[in-house]
Amino acid sequence: MSGTRIKQAVEALGSAISANPEKAKAKATPATARLVEGLRCEVSGPKGERIVTDMPPAMGGEASAPNPGWYLRGAMASCTATVIGMRAAKLGIALDSLEVTVESEGDNRGILGMDEKISAGYTELRMRVKIGSASASEQELRELTEWAEAHSPVGCTIDRAPPMSLAVEVVKSRR
Repeated sequence: MSGTRIKQAVEALGSAISANPEKAKAKATPATARLVEGLRCEVSGPKGERIVTDMPPAMGGEASAPNPGWYLRGAMASCTATVIGMRAAKLGIALDSLEVTVESEGDNRGILGMDEKISAGYTELRMRVKIGSASASEQELRELTEWAEAHSPVGCTIDRAPPMSLAVEVVKSRR
């Protein structure tokens, strides 16, 4: 999609929401993971979306696909890149290059249940953005990137951790 088409789409959506704020409410499509074999999962969505996850051999998997944490980092990186692209188009900044990398650190004792005081979650996330444009100054690109980081739905969700709920349905085994 060209910068012009992105700008038109973003502005049209913004106008529709301004005219009717109820249109701003968005319910994302669900993702359902099924454990297929070993630690390999197939994740699907209602419109045929599909990804596969697995864990590394050290955790008992076969490394046949990326692990779920990689997809989280990928979601954060691609969401931020998308928001940068949307904002750049809206501001009339033509991007020549854009690359977003997300790294993480954690403590495996959490996922292994070795110490209940240690979280299975990441202890640190780092995002690095490489951005280039002949039509914008360094300051404009920094401001664009900072704005996008503050408005990336995935990044904001991770940063602000909304309440989570859990429902468990136990089904009869087919043995």
